[in-house]
Amino acid sequence: MATDLSSVPRAPGRIPVLGHAVPLLRRPLPFLRSLRDTGDVVRVELGTMPVYFVTTPELVHQLLVTKGRDFDKGRLLDRARKIAGEGLVTAGEEVHRRHRRLMQPMFHHGRVAAYVDSMAEQARLVADSWEPGRTIALNEELYDFAINTVTATLFAADLDAEDAGALRHDVPILIKGVLVRAVLPEFLDRAPIPFYREFDASTARLHRIIADLIAAGRKAGDQGGTDLLSTLLLARDADTGEGLTDDEIRDELSTVMFAGTESSASTLAWIFHELAVNPEAEKRVLDEIDAVLGGGPVGLAEVGKLEYVGRVVDEASRLHAIPMLMRRATADVELGGVRIPRGTEIAFSLYAMHRDARVHTDPERFDPDRWLPEQREGRPRTDFMVFGAGTRKCIGDAFARMEMTVAVATILARWRLRPAPGVPVKEVAAAVAHPDRLPMIPEPRAA
Repeated sequence: MATDLSSVPRAPGRIPVLGHAVPLLRRPLPFLRSLRDTGDVVRVELGTMPVYFVTTPELVHQLLVTKGRDFDKGRLLDRARKIAGEGLVTAGEEVHRRHRRLMQPMFHHGRVAAYVDSMAEQARLVADSWEPGRTIALNEELYDFAINTVTATLFAADLDAEDAGALRHDVPILIKGVLVRAVLPEFLDRAPIPFYREFDASTARLHRIIADLIAAGRKAGDQGGTDLLSTLLLARDADTGEGLTDDEIRDELSTVMFAGTESSASTLAWIFHELAVNPEAEKRVLDEIDAVLGGGPVGLAEVGKLEYVGRVVDEASRLHAIPMLMRRATADVELGGVRIPRGTEIAFSLYAMHRDARVHTDPERFDPDRWLPEQREGRPRTDFMVFGAGTRKCIGDAFARMEMTVAVATILARWRLRPAPGVPVKEVAAAVAHPDRLPMIPEPRAA
């Protein structure tokens, strides 16, 4: 028999007025992981607003898939609209459905496969810039790689060094700003907080860069381009025949830049870190790369043969997944034996779920072989949802996996990366759990 919300246990650590904002901001990852010890459904307060976290894969799957029609975007995505407007991630169901239909062909396997050469070229440019024995800020290098890959493949454009540097600086600020604003009470939006002013400036720069790309695309006209920008410029509504406005295109491109750089760059950084501290896994990766590539470049045929590298990508994605997402009930619904009234905010943590010992054996261990076919056989698909699920599943999941596989193979065919001695690497919560810094030393693999 279902119970009402009053029966849901409250997470420990609540402070009057601020609710659970303090532990969420000060130690978000441990706090989110601790919720599973309180229950399957847990009350957390953002200021004075209650949010109900679901902590099991089964309930997350219900939220996203089997009962997904009863939920829409929640507070977190509402707060992201300042950056992404009515883009694919933040839009309501009607706009989301229409725009996703327009954009989906860009992310079909056949189209993504055509990006391999460009991805490999961007990775080669990164690897070519390094010097043996000279410490590099790998996390920053990989941000540049992710930004340049997105613009070269999906926007068919080259950013100048100033704009690329601005994006590398601004994207982490934007992501942190959305998370901070989702946790803190809304009345603080009007407070003279320096970080909020920095967030607003970063938003303005992102929109200016995107507006310049759109203007350049419109000026070039129809040149038969197959990139996302060209597709959106030429798109026409099947019913009305109307095209997208510059604001609508800006919102979609901002969303892709916002969502398609941080997650790929951060996960790649963790891949190189995990390999550097797990010598056996590193050896298996290097041996596979040498056997498959044979000293040549990464192409589409080679990507499919890099099976262990693919499992490494999945395992790093599991360990360092999205910390928090939210939905809002659009109808009265039951979830986990609890009656959820319309308008209730529901949240979940893919990061916590993928590190839950009830879901994964020895969850803290980096073990790519947990994704061997024989290991996955018979396990529910809900055990691995790093890209989400249902109608709101990440549209770029195949693109991201291809991009990371190509980057790992291209870079490690030439270099081994060693951690800078005496520098601890800490996990920080953002769109994904990213390293606070990652200084590494490249060592050439071949003369």
